[in-house]
Amino acid sequence: KVEHKNWVSYGFDAKGKESDRTAMHSIMFASVTLCLVCGGYFMMYAPDYNLKDWSQREAFLELRRREKMGLPLVDPNLIDPAKIQLPSDEELGDTEIII
Repeated sequence: KVEHKNWVSYGFDAKGKESDRTAMHSIMFASVTLCLVCGGYFMMYAPDYNLKDWSQREAFLELRRREKMGLPLVDPNLIDPAKIQLPSDEELGDTEIII
């Protein structure tokens, strides 16, 4: 007796319809739960690896310090130009300078 299969297998069990669907639903539920719920939980409570919070706090402190001292908020000379030593034209030679 040849048994005809009137369903398309999800690839978990080619012989039984119920076990194939049970495996598919179990695996999909577990993967979605693990990825979305556990992944979301991890992302919410993960440390600030880019230090975004720290850099914003530091920027606000620097702005407050500059306002109190009467300095411009953004200084075009962040580094004192007298401390910068640029090479002469002879030292550069034919080096291409890309700005």
